[in-house]
Amino acid sequence: MTERRILHAHFHLGPDHPHDTYDQLLLLAEDITPRVQAIPPNAAHLDITGSLRYWDRDAAGIAVLLRLRTLAHYGVQTTCAIAPNRMLATMAATVTPPGATTVIEQADVDQWLRPRPVAALYGVGPATASKLRTYGLHTIGDIADTPIATLIRLFGTGTGRALHAHAHGQDPRTVRRDPPPRTLNADRAFAEDVLDPAVHRRTVLDLVEELAGRLRDSQQAAGGLTLYVRYADRTSSTRSRTLPEPTAHTRPLTTTVYDLYNLLGLQRARVRGISLRAQDLRPATQAPEQLSLDAGDDRARAVEAVADRARARYGPGTLRPATLATTNRTRTGTPAAETILPALQPPGRNHPWPPL
Repeated sequence: MTERRILHAHFHLGPDHPHDTYDQLLLLAEDITPRVQAIPPNAAHLDITGSLRYWDRDAAGIAVLLRLRTLAHYGVQTTCAIAPNRMLATMAATVTPPGATTVIEQADVDQWLRPRPVAALYGVGPATASKLRTYGLHTIGDIADTPIATLIRLFGTGTGRALHAHAHGQDPRTVRRDPPPRTLNADRAFAEDVLDPAVHRRTVLDLVEELAGRLRDSQQAAGGLTLYVRYADRTSSTRSRTLPEPTAHTRPLTTTVYDLYNLLGLQRARVRGISLRAQDLRPATQAPEQLSLDAGDDRARAVEAVADRARARYGPGTLRPATLATTNRTRTGTPAAETILPALQPPGRNHPWPPL
C-alpha cells in the first residue's frame, strides 16, 4: 500500500496582501492536488500522495513547486512540512523555519517524535501538559512507553486513548475538501505614524462597529476574530482568538478585540494601520445564543437594533457611540445632523473606552 504523504502549508500572509489572497492560494494549491483542506486564516493541508507520480517529483519536490508558485504569483512565502499524516505534518510545521521545508519519513517518525516535550504533542494543552509532568511524563516518548490502561485511568477513556495514539504518531484523519469559512474584513490606514493609544483604541472600536453592522445586515455570526497592526517600519503583529460563541453583537466583539489589542502591548508604537477580520462565519440562525441576565447587555442590544434600522434607512454612520462621534457644529452652534449615542461600555474595568 502506498504511504500517505500529507503536506502542511503555512502561508506567510501580511496585512498588505489583498484580503482574497488566501482564497487564491487555495486555488493555486488545487492545481497541484485536488485534495486540499483549508485551515483559515493562513494554512492548508494537501494530500499529495497521488501527485508524486503525476508531477514525477518526490515530496520535497512538490513542496518546492508550491513554494515557488506562491512566491511567483502572489509574493507569499510558504513554509511546508510533509509527513505520513495530518498530525505529524502540523507538528513539523511549527518547528520549521519560515520559507523552509521539513520532510518526515514513516521510518523516522519515532526518532523525530519521542524526544519532543509533551506540550508539543497534538491536542495537549497547558493543563494536560502540566498534569503529565506531574506524573513524571516529560517527553512524548514517556507517554508512548506508558501503558494505555494507565493513561485511561489518569485522563479518562477518550483523552487516554488519544494520548496513546498520538504519542505513537497515529492520526486517522483524512484531508477533506471542505469549502473554507467565509470572512469579513475592515481596514483603517493612517496618513502618518500614530503613537497615541487612545487613537488606536478608537480605531479598533470603529472597525468593530463596521464589522458588527455588516454581520447583522447579512444575518451572519463570527466564530473568531483576528487583529492586524501595521507599523512604520513595515513590520506587523497579529493576534487571533476564537469567540466563546459565534456572535454578531458589538459588545462581545468589542470586549474580545480590546483583549487582543492589550495582548500586543503597543504602548508608544508607531502604528500605520489597523485591520480586523471576522472569520469562521456562519448563518446567524446556526449560532447558539446563551440567555443573559445582564440588563446592560439587553440595553446594548436594544440600541443595536435602533442603530441597525437607522443605518438601513439613512446609511452608515447615522448612529454611533459617543466615543466615535464628531462634534461638527452648524453656524448657529447646534450639533450637526449626526446623532450621538452613549458609548456602550463593555463589561469589566479592564476595557475602558478611550476618552473623548
